[in-house]
Amino acid sequence: MYFPTSVARQFCTIPSLPNVTAEPVLETTPSLHRSLFCTLTRDGIAVWRVRPFAVLAYLSRTSTSIEEHGENQSVHWSTDGTRLVIQTAKSYLVLASLHQKPDEAPYATPHLASNTLRTFLPGPGEALPLQALVIRFEGVIRVEGSLLSVSPRKHYILFSTKNPPCIQRIPWPVSYEAENSAEHRMYGYENWILNEHDFPWLVDSNVVVSSISWFRGTDIEAWITSDGRAYFVQLTETDEPDAAAPRSEATGTDENVGRARRRSHDSTNSRIGSRWQGTCIHDVDVPKWVQKRKQVDPDEDGNTHNYDQPRRAVKVAVNAKFSMIAVGTHCGNVEYTSFPSQLGVTPKPQVLETSQPYHIKEKGPVRAMEWSSDGYVLAVGWENGWAVWSVAGRCLAWGFGSENQADESKFQDTFMNGLRDLFWSPGNFELIVLSSSDRHKSHGQLFAIPFAKSAATGQHIPASPSDNAQYAFLQMDDRVLVYRGADQPDMSVINPESDVWQHIKIPQKYLAANWPIRYSAISADGRLIAIAGRRGLTHYSSTSGRWKSFTDELQENAFTVRGGLLWFHHVLIAAVEVGKSWQLRLYSRDLELSNQNVLHREALASPVVILSLVDNSLLVYTVDNTLLHYLIVPTADTITLHLGGSISFDGVIASPKSVRVLSWMIPTAQKQLGDPADDLAVATVLMMVGGQLVLLKPRKSGDQEVRYDMQILADRIEFCWIHLHGIGSLENSLWGYDGKGMRVWLNALTLEAPLESASDVRESVNVPLDFYPLSVLMDKGIIIGAEYDSDMRTYLPFVPFRHATSSHLFLHHILRFHLAAGQVQEAVSFAAHYQHLVFFAHALEILLHTVVESEASGEGDAPGSEDRILASTIEFLDHFDVALDVVVGCARKTEMTRWRRLFDIVGNPKALFETCLGSQRLRTAGSYLLVLQSLEQLDTGHDDAFRLLRGAVEAQDWQLCRELLRFLHSMDDSGAVLREALAQPFMQEVQV
Repeated sequence: MYFPTSVARQFCTIPSLPNVTAEPVLETTPSLHRSLFCTLTRDGIAVWRVRPFAVLAYLSRTSTSIEEHGENQSVHWSTDGTRLVIQTAKSYLVLASLHQKPDEAPYATPHLASNTLRTFLPGPGEALPLQALVIRFEGVIRVEGSLLSVSPRKHYILFSTKNPPCIQRIPWPVSYEAENSAEHRMYGYENWILNEHDFPWLVDSNVVVSSISWFRGTDIEAWITSDGRAYFVQLTETDEPDAAAPRSEATGTDENVGRARRRSHDSTNSRIGSRWQGTCIHDVDVPKWVQKRKQVDPDEDGNTHNYDQPRRAVKVAVNAKFSMIAVGTHCGNVEYTSFPSQLGVTPKPQVLETSQPYHIKEKGPVRAMEWSSDGYVLAVGWENGWAVWSVAGRCLAWGFGSENQADESKFQDTFMNGLRDLFWSPGNFELIVLSSSDRHKSHGQLFAIPFAKSAATGQHIPASPSDNAQYAFLQMDDRVLVYRGADQPDMSVINPESDVWQHIKIPQKYLAANWPIRYSAISADGRLIAIAGRRGLTHYSSTSGRWKSFTDELQENAFTVRGGLLWFHHVLIAAVEVGKSWQLRLYSRDLELSNQNVLHREALASPVVILSLVDNSLLVYTVDNTLLHYLIVPTADTITLHLGGSISFDGVIASPKSVRVLSWMIPTAQKQLGDPADDLAVATVLMMVGGQLVLLKPRKSGDQEVRYDMQILADRIEFCWIHLHGIGSLENSLWGYDGKGMRVWLNALTLEAPLESASDVRESVNVPLDFYPLSVLMDKGIIIGAEYDSDMRTYLPFVPFRHATSSHLFLHHILRFHLAAGQVQEAVSFAAHYQHLVFFAHALEILLHTVVESEASGEGDAPGSEDRILASTIEFLDHFDVALDVVVGCARKTEMTRWRRLFDIVGNPKALFETCLGSQRLRTAGSYLLVLQSLEQLDTGHDDAFRLLRGAVEAQDWQLCRELLRFLHSMDDSGAVLREALAQPFMQEVQV
C-alpha cells in the first residue's frame, strides 16, 4: 500500500540570516491544508513552503522576550492558517500573524542566460511562484495556573491549565470594529474546572488535561489526562446562558488582548451556555498505592500522578474515515481501537506488532503519530525509531537504528535513530520527519522520506468488465508504476528478481502546476492510464507511449476531478466539479483533450463520492446518499449515458463519505430478460463503508418499496477484489485483505441459489500472507504483492529504500476448502483450469504437504477429519498425471514419522516405484528409490536400483545415471555394490 522508495532528502534548518545561531528544532507543525509548515526552535520560528521546500519567513524572539516569557515549547496554527500561537515555558501564549507581500519575492532569480534558465525546469508542484510572507508579532497572553496544552479553534483559543485543573477558552483578539459582532460575542471567555459534577464521564476527576488534540473535519477532539487515560470529547453549545461563568484567569500585555479580556467579562451573561461530553477510549489500571495517596492527601502538590504506568497514553490520532483510534503509549506500544459504540462500549484494543522485533532493542516512548489524509496508513515516531502501519495493523516500513551496518561518523540519515515529530505532505507522497536532535548535527534534522503508494488509496475499483485486478498500480511523486508480470511467462511471475514494473513518468508541465496527483486509473487491459491532480487531467497509452493533455490551460484549470476516473474501453469517464456544479464527462482517447471533444456531459445534483463500472453499467454514488445507475450506450458517432434509475440509501448508510468500494450483482434472469431500469430493484449491492465489508440484499415490502437487508461480512478490511467472470469456483468470488491475510468468500456473490438465511454467507478460505497484496492473478493462481526493504551499507551515508515484489500461490487453499467439504469433483474441475502452469505440480505438492502436516499439529475440526481430507486429497490427485511426482515430492519434504499415515492411503511405495518404472518415469522412480531405502524395503540384491539404472542407460539420461551410481556408492563404503553395478551387461555397452 505505502512503501518507502529511493532515498530521503535532507534539509538545512538554519535560516540564511545574519546573527542566527544554530539551534535544534523542537517540532514541526503543518498548516491545516499542508501547503505550509513551521519549524520551532528555542528562540525562533520559521515558516516553510512544502513545494518547493523553502523558508518563506522567520521570526526571532529577543533575549529579553525569552527571559521574561520563557523559551518556546510548542507552536499551533489557527484554522485559517493566518496566525500562529506559540506556547512558552513560563505559561505564556505568544501570538503572531502571517501577512503576504505580493509585491516582493522571497528569493531573487539568478542572473543567467535565457537558454540556461530553460534547462532548470520546475519539479512537481513548483510551477506556482513563491509567495513572500512576513511574520508579525501580535502580543503576549499570560496564562495563570501553569499552561499545559493549547488548541486554537476558529473563534477562540482553547487551553488547559494545571492549577487549578481546568479547561479555558479566550476569543481571538480582533479589531475594535469587530468587538460587537454577534458571532464574536457568542464565544467569549469561559473556563471549566474539572470536577465530578461537571465532568461525570471522567474515570478520575482528580486529574489535569495534559494534551488537547482537535481533528480536522470532525466535531470531536481527544484529551489525554495526567493519569494516562484518553477521552473522546465534544463541546455541546446550548441556548441557556450561563450566568455563573467564572472570571478570567488570562491577562494580556497589549491593547488588543486586553480588550478581548474585558469583552469576555462583559459578555458572560449574554453568550450561550456550553457543556463538555465525553467517553473514555483508553483506560489504564491505576496502582492502589496511588489511589490511597490521593485519598490521604488530595491537595498534594501537582495533580499529575508520579508513577510510571507503561500503558499511559502520550499520543492520540483519530482516523475518521475508518472510525479508528490510534493510541501511543509511554512504553512504546501503539494500540488500535474502533470508535466507541452508542452504548458507550469501547472495543478491545489491538496492539500493533513491529516486523522483525528481534532487531529492536528498545523503541522508547511514542513521540509523534499521524494518519495519512486518506486514512490508510499511520506513521509513528519513537524516541529510537519510526514505523508505518496500515489501517488493519500491517507493518509496512520501519527503521530502528543503523544496526551496526553504517559508519556512524559519516551516517546522515539520523531519522533512523529516532524522531521528535512527523507529518504527511499533501498527497501523502512524502513523510516529513524531524529527527531527534544531535549535538554534533543540529542543522540537518529535517528529512522527507518519499513513498510509493497503491493507486487504490485514491479510488478503489473492485471489479471491471475484464477484472483489472491483475495490474497492480502504484503512484509516486512524479510517476506511476504498472505491474506487467501478468503478461510475462509463468516463471517470471514467481521470480522475485524479474523486472516486472513499468515506470511511466508523468508530464513535467502538468505535474509542476497540478501536483499532487489525487486520482489514477488504469484500463482493464492495462494499456490506458489516466491521472488527475489539483486541476484538469491527462491520460497515457502504452501502445503509443504518449501522454495527451489539454492544450488550453484555461480549459484545464476550469475543472477539478472529484469522485474518480474510469476507463470504459477507450473512453475515459470522469466525475468533475466545475465551479459550484458537478458533472460526469466522457473523453475519448482517440481525440485531443478539449472542451469541444467531450463526448457527453451529464449534470449531477451533488458531488460524487465514488464511481464503479460493472459490464456496461456505470454506478455513481453521491454525497446526498443516492446511488445512480447509468447505462453506457454506444451510438454510431459517440457514446452517451442513459439514466436507468436511482435509489436513496438514507437510513442504510449513515456516512456517505465513508463509502470506499461500490459494486453490485444482477441476477442472470434480469440480465437476459429484464428491463435495465429495474436493475436497481433486484441488484445485490456490495459496499465497503470505512473498514466494514457490507452486503445489501434487496427485498420488496408490501407497498413494493425496496428495502435492504444488511449483512456485515467483515471488519477492518483494507481492500477487496471481485471476480465476476471466469475460473470455476472463483466466479462471483469476493476477496478481502484484513492486514494479516486474504479472506475469500466463494458464495457471497452467488445470486441464483437462494440462501436460507443471511448467515449462510460465510468466509470460505483464509490465505495468510507475509507481504502486502497488490493484485490477484486469477488465471495464474497467484497473489502478487510487495514488501519493504532497506539496503543499508557501511560505505553509504544514507539508506536506500525499495519495495521487493513477492508472490504467493493460492490454489492449494481453494482446493483444500473443496476437499474438506468432500467436493472432490469440484476440486478436479477447478484444478483443471491451472494444470497447464509450469508450477502446477508444485501447488499440488504444497496441498498434500499441508494436509499431512495438519494432522500432526492437530488442526482437524473433528476426530478423523484429517484422515478423511487426506483420503479425498489422494483421490483428487489420482485425476492428474503428476500424482506420483507430487506424492514422492511431499514425502521427501516430510518427516519419516508421517510416512506411514501417508502411504497407508496412497499405497505401498514399492508398488508406486514399479508403476513409475513401467511408465518410464525414471526420475520419479529414482525419488521413490530413496524412499524405499529409508523404509528399508530395497531388495537385498539391489535389483531395484540395477533395473532403474538400466532404464536410465537405455533412455540416455546420463544425469540420472550419475546420481544412481552415487547412490549405490553411498550404500557400501567398500565399493562392492558399485563394482557390481558397473559389471552389469548393459553397462558394458556404454561408451566412455
